[in-house]
Amino acid sequence: MSKIARRAGAAALAAGLLVSVAACSSSGGEGGDASTDTENSIILITPTPIGSNNFLQLAADGAVQAGEEFDASVDVYESEDPTSIQQNIDAAVREEPSIIIGVSFSVLDQITQAAADYPDQQFLLIDTSAEEPTDNLTSAVFKEYEATYLTGVEAGLLTQTNNIGVVASLDTPFLHRWVDPFFEGAKSVKPDVATAVQYVGGDNPFGDQARSKAQAQILADGGADYVQAAASGGNLGVFEAAAETGFKAFGVDTNQCLDSPGNVVDNAIKRVDIALVNSVGDILDGNTGGFTAYGLAEGGVGLTGLEEGVAESECLIADHPEVIEQVAAIRDQIISGEIVVADPLTAG
Repeated sequence: MSKIARRAGAAALAAGLLVSVAACSSSGGEGGDASTDTENSIILITPTPIGSNNFLQLAADGAVQAGEEFDASVDVYESEDPTSIQQNIDAAVREEPSIIIGVSFSVLDQITQAAADYPDQQFLLIDTSAEEPTDNLTSAVFKEYEATYLTGVEAGLLTQTNNIGVVASLDTPFLHRWVDPFFEGAKSVKPDVATAVQYVGGDNPFGDQARSKAQAQILADGGADYVQAAASGGNLGVFEAAAETGFKAFGVDTNQCLDSPGNVVDNAIKRVDIALVNSVGDILDGNTGGFTAYGLAEGGVGLTGLEEGVAESECLIADHPEVIEQVAAIRDQIISGEIVVADPLTAG
């Protein structure tokens, strides 16, 4: 039996906006209090509401999987803003779960401080890591840039206008992992390809579909026929622009070809769920602290087009088996170390 619960966040509790999140227990029923029925407990804190954010949904799915695998109760606290992130962390600490999980760089500073303040509490950061972590702070990070390099290769091989672009949420070193490698991958197969990037910005850079659509339209008006969407929840706006304008897009994190059939070529997949489950298992086994980086070699990132079942994926890359073959060969070269993709976050 499993039970799923979601909380809107500590700030919303007083207003009665409590939606329960996930609890998994071999002994607890649908209506029981799973926190008392299981030996382990997990609280996942998101920086924003999950909504249409596939990345956050993957994290929540991973928490549920971890609960099932390790017989743990699971709660997800969805934050609204930096203030509610801190309130959710404070509320989670009071619960004294086995592990408190924070998702994305948006919670980095607050989770890092909480780990320092509460040395007996285990914390896990997903998709980011602290510069000087305490022994009770474990991190799982990704080499997104390896997968984005491969979508860039696809764009370079497929472009007819010799012009490609990226719509990214913000102009930050971390988000350049979806920008610079995309262009580098394209130039590795088409050196003279023109490139351009547009940033969403505004008050909601990770979820503003209208602004994302407008930025994608600017790229299309400039001649781009392939666009990497790296706007998180705003990606749907990029896909909408693709459907109306005729350019083709690339998704991220999950198979977003299903979100807009006929408009998405492929996806730079990030297996947040796998990393979360593995990390929870390590912590419960007593292997805490430090970080693990998940790239192509570790199966933490990849492309939908390189997975089994691509023919049923709704991804346009399925119509280009010759491109898939070339990209698979380049993937193998990255795994072997023959090709090294620079990390924009750490590159000088």
